[in-house]
Amino acid sequence: MNSIALCVLAAVSMAAAACGGGSPTGGGTHPPNMAVQAAKAPLAQGSVAYKDGLVELEGYMVQPSNEASAKLPAVLVVHDWMGLSDDTKMRANMLAELGYVAFAADVYGKGVRPADAAEAGKFAGSYKSDVSKLRARMQSALKALLANPKVDPTKVVVIGYCFGGTSALELARSGAQLAATVSFHGGLATPNAADAKNIRGRVLALHGADDPWVNAAEVSAFQSEMRAAKVDMQFVSYSGAVHAFTVKAAGKDPSKGAAYNAQADARSWTAMKTFLGELWSK
Repeated sequence: MNSIALCVLAAVSMAAAACGGGSPTGGGTHPPNMAVQAAKAPLAQGSVAYKDGLVELEGYMVQPSNEASAKLPAVLVVHDWMGLSDDTKMRANMLAELGYVAFAADVYGKGVRPADAAEAGKFAGSYKSDVSKLRARMQSALKALLANPKVDPTKVVVIGYCFGGTSALELARSGAQLAATVSFHGGLATPNAADAKNIRGRVLALHGADDPWVNAAEVSAFQSEMRAAKVDMQFVSYSGAVHAFTVKAAGKDPSKGAAYNAQADARSWTAMKTFLGELWSK
């Protein structure tokens, strides 16, 4: 894969249940001209070493394991503030089962993972306070995904969760060639709202209506930003959902401001599939 070292890439059989009990299933809308992946579709998966300047990074690539020569749509998946985790890889697997090449990015660096929420806040904050650094890190991940010869560069999407949603939006604001951007309970603020004019594809923001960390003022500013830039944007708000509504590890107590919400998790995944399906059917 050019200068990108693709390691441990091997075809394996994976059941949809491996995505975690209760998580949204991988079935439904899928890329055009693709056979629907079976519940136990074989996937090729492995670690990918790449760099941002001198910083070593290690992401996770997964794709349908077939011999078809046609290039595939691809999704760049960005982790939450805890760094690249099994949960992020689970989402990438689910996307591959839909027929996409999926690449789970590593924003923090190879082997660099927060020990707890306090450390995660410092890690994420260091990037959110330096948008140029965050965008450069995201551009490196996009380059690693595009180095995969199976990827159709005209059909690339970025999605992200929490901090990853913020990261996905900043990649879009940087002017990256993206067909679409999807944020799951991500931070919506940016230091320069005028950069929304650089967004090339559609945007879908999936938000917890009761999220105390991304409040009404931030939501309103984001919507105004998108409107001013004439971005084709959809905004979906889920009642009763707070921050991190797709993350089981967040627990079930909404009073803490972050909690898992099974209904919002399932609905947001379905909304994403419908949104992406519209891209490929146009």
